[in-house]
Amino acid sequence: MSDGFNLDLRRAEEEIDIPDDFEGGVTLGVLDGDTSDSEWLDEIQRGCVLFLAVEGDLNELAAGFAGDVKDAGGSLVHFREFLVVAPPGVDVDAGRL
Repeated sequence: MSDGFNLDLRRAEEEIDIPDDFEGGVTLGVLDGDTSDSEWLDEIQRGCVLFLAVEGDLNELAAGFAGDVKDAGGSLVHFREFLVVAPPGVDVDAGRL
């Protein structure tokens, strides 16, 4: 075996440069009309990626926030029965779909 590459995964988190005010993460939820559009937008503005199970008509359910996300530079990807919504600066690679 080659000893040319040594990666210590235990220290990887310590090495990642994350701003102190970063609040982002991944939010799992259900897009069914029960959660207000403003709540989804608040999550995106905090830097969260939304992974939402769609229960109903996607176009109708996302109409209240999709345009705002796109206008701000974010992205929306429909994958099977899910909608992935990412804030600006977070790339969602759909190239393997």
